[in-house]
Amino acid sequence: MRYPDGVVPAKTPGGRGGPPVAYVNARLLDPASNLDTLGGMVVRSGQVAEIGAHLAAAGALAAAGPAGIETIDCAGMCLAPGLVDMRVQLREPGEEHKETISTASEAAAVGGVTTMVALPNTRPAIDDAALVESVARLARETSLVRVHTYAAVTRGLNGKEMTEFGLLAAAGALGFTDATHAVADPQLLRRALSYARTFGKAIIQHPEEPILSRGAMNEGELSTRLGIPGSPAMAEIIQIERDIRIAELTGGRLHFSNVTTAQGLAAIRNAKARGLHITCDTAPHYFALNEMALSDYRTFAKVSPPLRSEDDRRAVIEALKDGTIDAIASDHSPHDQDSKRLPLAQAAFGTVGLETLLPIVLELVHNKQLGLLAALAKVTSAPASLLGLKEGRLAKGLAADFVVFDPAAPWKIEAKSLQSKSKNSAFDDRLVQGRVLRTVAAGIPIHIAS
Repeated sequence: MRYPDGVVPAKTPGGRGGPPVAYVNARLLDPASNLDTLGGMVVRSGQVAEIGAHLAAAGALAAAGPAGIETIDCAGMCLAPGLVDMRVQLREPGEEHKETISTASEAAAVGGVTTMVALPNTRPAIDDAALVESVARLARETSLVRVHTYAAVTRGLNGKEMTEFGLLAAAGALGFTDATHAVADPQLLRRALSYARTFGKAIIQHPEEPILSRGAMNEGELSTRLGIPGSPAMAEIIQIERDIRIAELTGGRLHFSNVTTAQGLAAIRNAKARGLHITCDTAPHYFALNEMALSDYRTFAKVSPPLRSEDDRRAVIEALKDGTIDAIASDHSPHDQDSKRLPLAQAAFGTVGLETLLPIVLELVHNKQLGLLAALAKVTSAPASLLGLKEGRLAKGLAADFVVFDPAAPWKIEAKSLQSKSKNSAFDDRLVQGRVLRTVAAGIPIHIAS
């Protein structure tokens, strides 16, 4: 793991070999243990050495560490696990002009994200064990945060020939996905689900039927009025309902990314009630925006699947509330200006999201749609549990990956000021509440707000 300003971890407070650090007077939030209390945490050698309400004040530290322990007063601000973003496009290798692992990690640090899981749609695609290992090695050398990766279901993401799941899993792939494309062949998906099951992995499916979803935005009155080809909500519903049946046939684990429609969510809700191994996530733009964001041909709001109707947006919020949606991912999709500054029909799909993930999730709290712990769970312990990771939790002995944030701090998202190499934010000019004050990875501060 790379650290800023040439810091040597062994000599850094809280890091391996360095003196311990105590974070006191913090509102401790750990969704995994349902912890919400004023307290403190001691970090030693990159791990959580002690945590709890008994460490709220600096004077209570005598039993937890040496007299010379460094103390940081959090002034009542929230201290929570670092965010686990389970869907990020890093663009490296192959499209480094849009993003690199290094620049994405810097954006993640600003956004309080300490773990990223990369999609395999790089150039070349991550469809070989050597490429999984190469990404891991590059991340160790250049990233401020932890980086994991999925591997492709099919070679070259071509939807035809399956990859070597066993070798890819052994190399560290957390699951298998063809990224922004659905596995369209039902027989291939059946084999993939059966094969992935033997390695305890899930197939992560993009929920759009490829032929029906060739439009540039949601099909409806607005797309007709704008004269833009649309993709119907039915493209998502058909894909989800078909794939649930195939998963039921195989007993495999199937995860849908970026679910956006009321009927698609209803199908997933029903499948869960029947005990099938079905999970799903959504992205902030699907509960914070609707198709009207494209009413002025705004390409920064062109995403895949497309932004849906207001009724669908509200259905996504209800599914977050009742647990149908397991997690929230940023769906960070960086694009350069040449890809986005085009007519809507020709512009690339995607929005950056690492730096705006936390404040948009906190809108659910401010709007009283989710409690703070429940909202944080969707971006910490829940995605970590889905992928079998130890991250996303605050507990003694675990890595000290955490974020300190002010949930009420107001600010304005300005795309030009984002740390990401690309600036294509669907939330440009949006007023939000919730600012990251400090991000710590393995005990080392990787971002401190100025």
